[in-house]
Amino acid sequence: MKHYVSYVITLIGASLWGVTGLFVDGLYNHGFSAWEIVAIRLSVAAVILLVVLGIAKPSLLKIEKRHILHFVGLGVLGIVFFNWCYFTVMKQASLSIAVVLLYTMPIFVTVLSRIFFREQITPRKITSVAMTLVGCALAIQLLPIGNMSLSASSIGLGLCSAFFCGLYSLIGKEVGKYYHYLTVTFYALMMGCVFIFPTSGLWQKIEAFQSLDVWIHISGIALLSTLGAYILYTYGLTYIESSKAAILGAMEPIVAIILGVLVFQDNLTLLQGLGIGLVIGAAFITVIRPKRKVYRKT
Repeated sequence: MKHYVSYVITLIGASLWGVTGLFVDGLYNHGFSAWEIVAIRLSVAAVILLVVLGIAKPSLLKIEKRHILHFVGLGVLGIVFFNWCYFTVMKQASLSIAVVLLYTMPIFVTVLSRIFFREQITPRKITSVAMTLVGCALAIQLLPIGNMSLSASSIGLGLCSAFFCGLYSLIGKEVGKYYHYLTVTFYALMMGCVFIFPTSGLWQKIEAFQSLDVWIHISGIALLSTLGAYILYTYGLTYIESSKAAILGAMEPIVAIILGVLVFQDNLTLLQGLGIGLVIGAAFITVIRPKRKVYRKT
């Protein structure tokens, strides 16, 4: 039962990533760039978690020097570089292209998990990955294929976003063997913050920070889409295989599409509904374990 709870928590964490667009759109309207928004979400989330852990359980802030590079990898590669590649593809091509290229992530994670963690590549996983990719492509209307041309840089950066995002699952799984999931989340956010904040230029946007609406969106992106999402997803990595967590992470674009329909009144086509069904089906295939047949001697 503990595994099933972990699956549900991982799904919830991935779903919270899906509401990011609600808050990002609001911050875009106030003149913030993608790089600045990433800096805001990491900085605010890291400070909040630092205060909470410092008051509630300071012992969780202790780490060993030999693991510092792991946390640098989580924060800089798994969060900052991932976001930069992802947002750049959005600008060069479209959100749809960015999402589809991002969700080649389960392929990277499945292969690398086999190499580093000896996780088995089973027919069930292969089926789940295939359903996830096709489902995402249908849900964001990349399929059926129309007249579309992509630059090599967009394809390369899109695949890099998938690779860097997958690294969070891989490195998080490894370092999670030694630390509490809150410790892993905090230092991932903090390392990313230390890397990106000096180059963000946020101090030049003092006037924007005087708006209550800005702080409402900052609170949402920091508490829900960052702290909530990363804490729950990192918790899930503690108990389930990283390749399975990557497949379950495909709930993010599905939640984003559903919010688009409910909040922004976007139209949902039959093929999009089919895509959503495929992704949900892939999640069920990943989670549900087949019963083993028991043969009794007669």
